[in-house]
Amino acid sequence: MTVSLRGTREVKDDYQLFRLTGLLDAFSEPKFRSVLGQCVDDGPKHFILDLSKIDFVDSSGLGALVQIAKKVQSGGGTLQIVTNPRVTQTVKLVRLEQFLSLQPSVDIAIENTKASS
Repeated sequence: MTVSLRGTREVKDDYQLFRLTGLLDAFSEPKFRSVLGQCVDDGPKHFILDLSKIDFVDSSGLGALVQIAKKVQSGGGTLQIVTNPRVTQTVKLVRLEQFLSLQPSVDIAIENTKASS
């Protein structure tokens, strides 16, 4: 069995940045939700998910993103998602682009985080 999702985590003073590659699908979703859920609990409360290198997001992945967004928001934080055309198209199909706060670059997401802190 291959690992369909890989990533790194950078923790700064006021935000966490996750850079992910691969597939956010039914196979990777349970681990994704578990790891990010724990990171929400650990802090800092603002999250940036860099999905610009993600190849595919399915309905399980979208569900996990929505759950993480709700958990982050209930803790007083923000979630921003850096995207690529493929991910953007998938998110827009289900009309979640506003709720998931799609951003064109990590730099813009960091600036937005600093403005909201």
